[in-house]
Amino acid sequence: MGRLQGKVAIVTGAAGGMGKADALLFAKEGAKLAITDLQQDKLQEVVREIKQNGGEAIGFSHNVASEEDWIRVVEETVAHYGKIDILVNNAGISSAIPFLETSVEQWDKVMSINVTGTFLGQKHVIPHMINNGGGSIVNISSIAGLTGGSGAGAYTASKGAVRMLTKATAIDYAKHSIRVNSVHPGYIATPMTVDLFADEGMKQWFLSQTPLPRLGNPEDIAAGVLFLASDESSFITGIELPIDGGYYAK
Repeated sequence: MGRLQGKVAIVTGAAGGMGKADALLFAKEGAKLAITDLQQDKLQEVVREIKQNGGEAIGFSHNVASEEDWIRVVEETVAHYGKIDILVNNAGISSAIPFLETSVEQWDKVMSINVTGTFLGQKHVIPHMINNGGGSIVNISSIAGLTGGSGAGAYTASKGAVRMLTKATAIDYAKHSIRVNSVHPGYIATPMTVDLFADEGMKQWFLSQTPLPRLGNPEDIAAGVLFLASDESSFITGIELPIDGGYYAK
């Protein structure tokens, strides 16, 4: 308890899945939360859950591909809490469209949310972190950002871009004591993957790709995100952390 005591954190895509798990764990560890999503009903449920458990949270409707939305979220967070210590760029979309069937519109949508959303979050939060004397940014990539895969060219490219943007930002802002790291989830049971894993044949295939004999859950990812967000990782920046049951070790 208290690993983020006194810290202010923005977590995007927090209405469910990994973002919700991050927000709940951060609040339990003492952080003050600004959580964002386009799914407002579910997001406000998370806000209520945090408050009922004694935490502090505010929620914003937020399209991460919109610079105007980012400016508003950051300004209102600072107005409410006075600072920003932590940013978790979690919001994203998946895409399993074969490469030659991918339209420019589909490509642009994946890139705008997964890559531009991460870029904009960093762009508008970093100046406040500089003023604060430091901070921690955790960008959620994927094992698809570490290895090639079939049938998801746009998604794989976007998550690879998040990985390298993380490294570039880490180098540029280390002198300001701002740490930037990426987390690379493996096969995780979330609302985004529920239909995929509902097919028993597909579920068994994914399990066969993971040395540890189970699918991951959002809490597995949240534990790693918490470590990178906290002062426990104060000498860690620019890394990629796979949380994948051993997939990347193969």
